[in-house]
Amino acid sequence: MIVELILGLGVLSLVVAFVFRQRVLAVKVEDGAASPEELSKLLEISGAIAEGAMAFLKREYSVLAIFMVLFAIVIAFTTGSHGVYTSLAFLAGSITSVVAGFVGMTIATKGNVRTASAARQSLKKAFRVAFESGAVMGFGLTGLAVIGLILVFLGIEVLVPFGLDVTREIQMEILSGFGLGGSSVALFARVGGGIYTKAADVGADLVGKVEAGIPEDDPRNPAVIADNVGDNVGDIAGMGADLFGSVAESTCAALVIGAAAYAVTPETSQNLGILLFPMLVNGVGIVASIISLFFVRVTSEDKVEGALKTALIVSTLVMLAALYPTTTMIFGDTQFMVGTVNVTAMGVYSALAAGLIAGLLIGLITEYFTSHRFKPVQEVSDASKTGAATNIIYGLALGYNSAVVPMLLIAISVAIGYAAAGMYGIALTAIGMLGTIAVGLTIDAYGPTSDNAGGIAEMAHMGKDIRKRTDALDAAGNTTAAIGKGFAIGSAALTSLALTSAFLTRAQGVLTEQGKTLNLDIMDPHVLSGLLVGGALPFAFSAMTMKSVGKAAFDMIEEVRRQFRTIPGIMEGTGRPDYSKCVDISTRASIREMIAPGLLVILTPLVIGFLFGVQMLAGVLIGSLIVGVMLAVSMANSGGAWDNAKKYIETGAHGGKGSDTHKAAVVGDTVGDPFKDTSGPSLNILIKLMAIISLVFAAAFASNGGILLK
Repeated sequence: MIVELILGLGVLSLVVAFVFRQRVLAVKVEDGAASPEELSKLLEISGAIAEGAMAFLKREYSVLAIFMVLFAIVIAFTTGSHGVYTSLAFLAGSITSVVAGFVGMTIATKGNVRTASAARQSLKKAFRVAFESGAVMGFGLTGLAVIGLILVFLGIEVLVPFGLDVTREIQMEILSGFGLGGSSVALFARVGGGIYTKAADVGADLVGKVEAGIPEDDPRNPAVIADNVGDNVGDIAGMGADLFGSVAESTCAALVIGAAAYAVTPETSQNLGILLFPMLVNGVGIVASIISLFFVRVTSEDKVEGALKTALIVSTLVMLAALYPTTTMIFGDTQFMVGTVNVTAMGVYSALAAGLIAGLLIGLITEYFTSHRFKPVQEVSDASKTGAATNIIYGLALGYNSAVVPMLLIAISVAIGYAAAGMYGIALTAIGMLGTIAVGLTIDAYGPTSDNAGGIAEMAHMGKDIRKRTDALDAAGNTTAAIGKGFAIGSAALTSLALTSAFLTRAQGVLTEQGKTLNLDIMDPHVLSGLLVGGALPFAFSAMTMKSVGKAAFDMIEEVRRQFRTIPGIMEGTGRPDYSKCVDISTRASIREMIAPGLLVILTPLVIGFLFGVQMLAGVLIGSLIVGVMLAVSMANSGGAWDNAKKYIETGAHGGKGSDTHKAAVVGDTVGDPFKDTSGPSLNILIKLMAIISLVFAAAFASNGGILLK
């Protein structure tokens, strides 16, 4: 019954995504076009954006396909007798993540032009189109994650009578290959997409806004199409793959830890519902997210941001209410031990609730530090009056300060989760935080769709009134995008900690069979050295990705300047820029530059695990988690604050557009672009991917690792 229920909820999510897709596609672009010429322009621009986005995805995934096959072979030959099955699960996760990326990208590149067209009719209709485009991504990705997990589990179950004689623990270890596949795709999608979008954005801003003095999204800017393509490949495909990986990984971590207790506790050994409960939580979140959609209402420009937040808050409250009867129904009076902690239904619910509430609070705190409605961002914009240097100083200070409370919330939720259900509770806090992922991703994907709509409206010369409406949608999207990044980082922290817990649980099981124990004394030199190495990794990774953006942006800037110099009439609007050249520069640079950071993340746990053993690797995972989360939050929020400080000035504050204050803010925003859209969010993947690799190879590390220490 539990299997059918989980599968049914996953299918429900896909049905909701399909319904919203049909609603978006039913909107006629010609209904919002003022003339045949404008319609032709809308279709031409949106077609160029779609073509560029899909071309990038195809080139990126063609490179990834080679990596996935090679990594699957490594998994098959190094993870024991069940390695082939783990590698198949890995490929299933990779393919599912790729499909999710294509689904989101396809609807985003169709929804953007329809949002721009609908804006001529009303703000309310434009909002509906953009929001429903985001819902396709949100519910489609969540449904694919839930269905993928349960189908891989069923595949393992089917193989058991045909010779796959393994314990529940090994089954869940095989299943974690699915999460590894999703997270591996996410790494390259996040890093590659981030480099692409920021190379285009920096080139468009510095040469277009600052040097040439033309507005954002002006069709005279050669990088404008590449900039709009980047919004999709970074914030749609990249964010989608990131959160797909989080859902799969946190669920796998809870399944691995739960399976260890499941195997030794008579009360649970025959209860499949308890074993698969983490998957059911994801399904309950789908229902809660659907209910929250009925509370989304927009009547005026100042209500857009509130409507988006309402969906997030309502889904959290509904999830809190729904999880209690669900938990008591599945667990009843059953109790079992996880380590030294006695787990009950109430303990399970408490851990889930702690993660769910912490996620919402992290989102709201992120809003406070990144929205220009509040004091921190207004201080950054005020600092711009004395130049770019003070703007950057205030932005950095804001980012550092903003990382404190989210880290405390994560610490509190971890403490509650462990007290309530041991290491299993830590994994459940991560699942709880991701419980409303369907609506959270809907809100996040809404942002780039609205941003693209504004760019299309500007390039098609639809008029100031239309641009004013799309700007209202985009302004709300900027804030919710920052909330989404904060949420993604917080969930990544808990997911990584859950995966590390699962890794240690699995490694301890293997060592126990060998008559050994796992010593994680912080003063042990192996653990301590691992902590130091792990703490250094986020800085090395961030340096690599920041420099990659810089190198790619340099090529873009030179190309934009060249076109302004050599194409006659480009500033007068009579010469046509070579948009495709800029798109190609971003594509080639992102594919080239994503390789080195990706290899750093993937090879580190493999090298440490095999050469130095489980103890040092545990230190590496914890060190990278602590430093990575703080660095990721501060970078993402600094970047978001610089962006919205610029937008606050563009509303007319401190001299408005074109003033010296505005130019200083543009420089700050340009510095913040790789902070918030490349390096900061990509750190999510670093801490999660290293942990899931460690989990998948845990038995191999515990059995054969520490070669240099023997």
